[in-house]
Amino acid sequence: MKNLFHDFDPVSSKQWKQKIQFELDGADYNQTLIWNSPEDIQVKPFYHGDEFKGVAAVHTKASEFRICQNIFVHDLKKSNLRAIDSINRGAESIRFTIKDENMEVAKLLENLPLEKVAIYFNLTFLSVDFVKKIEAFAKKTNAKIFCNLDPIGQLAKDGNWFATKEKTNFETLNLLSTATTNVSLISINGGLYQNAGANMVQQIAYSLAHANEYFNRIKNINQPIVFEIAVGTNYFFEIAKLRALRLLFNLIAKEYNHNLDCHLLVSPTKRNKTIYDYNLNMLRTTTECMSAILGGADAVANLPYDALYHKDNEFGDRIARNQLLILKHESCFDKVDNPADGSYYIETLTNQLAEKALTLFKDIEAGGGFLKQLNDGTVKRKIQESADKEQYLFDSGKEILLGTNKYPNKNDRMKEELELFPFVKIKPRKTLITPIIEKRLSEKMEQERLSQEK
Repeated sequence: MKNLFHDFDPVSSKQWKQKIQFELDGADYNQTLIWNSPEDIQVKPFYHGDEFKGVAAVHTKASEFRICQNIFVHDLKKSNLRAIDSINRGAESIRFTIKDENMEVAKLLENLPLEKVAIYFNLTFLSVDFVKKIEAFAKKTNAKIFCNLDPIGQLAKDGNWFATKEKTNFETLNLLSTATTNVSLISINGGLYQNAGANMVQQIAYSLAHANEYFNRIKNINQPIVFEIAVGTNYFFEIAKLRALRLLFNLIAKEYNHNLDCHLLVSPTKRNKTIYDYNLNMLRTTTECMSAILGGADAVANLPYDALYHKDNEFGDRIARNQLLILKHESCFDKVDNPADGSYYIETLTNQLAEKALTLFKDIEAGGGFLKQLNDGTVKRKIQESADKEQYLFDSGKEILLGTNKYPNKNDRMKEELELFPFVKIKPRKTLITPIIEKRLSEKMEQERLSQEK
């Protein structure tokens, strides 16, 4: 069969640039077409094979990504029935958030098809006895369970460690690491940094430095480490971010003889979500879930369009789950592994983000490590600086959220719709450090609009 491309002479990047400069009719190429990202990455108008450095050593399996359903356990029986219903409607994994350490694991997971469904537990406490119950259940049923224990994430978000019987949270983790072989223990709450306003280089570097503290303090990590990551709407950058995170994790993990790949549990960010014109949140979460899948997420837990202001409800959950079902079964996002391989743009972004994040990671380690910088406020300060820059762009109209700071619907009324408080909650209390605060871009503008509603 004749190769039609042989009929055309190849065009070099230099020739393309000359043609573009001619079409610009005197306008400056760099000033007109090259833009700088918050990560200080210069984005070019085109990428070409003769400048391509090669495919990044990242292996992802989009064909195996799981649709995850979030369930907050208020009532054990209702949560169990809701999990079963969610699985029947297309969920392939469940993330339970549990506050009560007396909750019976076996009853919560009763009648679930554990042979094909992965279970994540987000615990608001740290208990050896409770995790041992999960371990015993996993051993008996051969269930795939991730406990998502993250004391450092607790310190960063809450300002205090978990209260435990043991002297330190790391002592608790070490006890559990020797007592468990059937469940994954450690997770990294990287979504905290994104939702607080960190740029992508910071998100990658802080998540890796966060994980590195566990490598240094936990003797036996014999199961995959879970990274709970949040993604925004910068489509190609978010794909590259997840790939760069996986690439660097494997690089660092090898230094500790940890040969297991990380497990990425990805959700859309809350930072760009709005209470006004809330249906636009569905558009935002759709592209964010697309980035998550193409970037190599092992599981994706979508954010319901009304999660900011409504309590958990069947309609919001169903829409969020159906978005992922459409991407999987109608848009065929699960048909190709390593879908981003060979894209000059994404590969270049992956390498640039990885290089910058590795440099920041090394700076953190040279400065005493992540915990030291978390305790002395350096991490919070750096994130706040990035958040302030993004907030300025939003307030000045340079970063746009449709329906909020661009083309707002003046007839929207939300005051009577708020079942939840959608803004930063201030809770004065004693803490060891000043916690990292998650904050949405549109909060101030929404508060002003709510105050003016009649």
